[in-house]
Amino acid sequence: MFFKKKKAEASEKLDYDRESKRPVLRCSICNGEQVAGLRDIRTGRFEEIMLVKNGDDLKRFQEMAGTEDIPREY
Repeated sequence: MFFKKKKAEASEKLDYDRESKRPVLRCSICNGEQVAGLRDIRTGRFEEIMLVKNGDDLKRFQEMAGTEDIPREY
């Protein structure tokens, strides 16, 4: 109630190092949950950005990341 997570704006661009991180969509096989985020290429660490509930959320993340092709990881 007191602490609220900020929502990312659609016009907001992600500021990330394109040499060391790449946008990915992490998908669950059992329940179909999808989480969009950034994967560090060197360490493999995943940084969650947003939960993808529908196609509009996916389009918003694509605009934020500045790419149309986002690979899925299971």
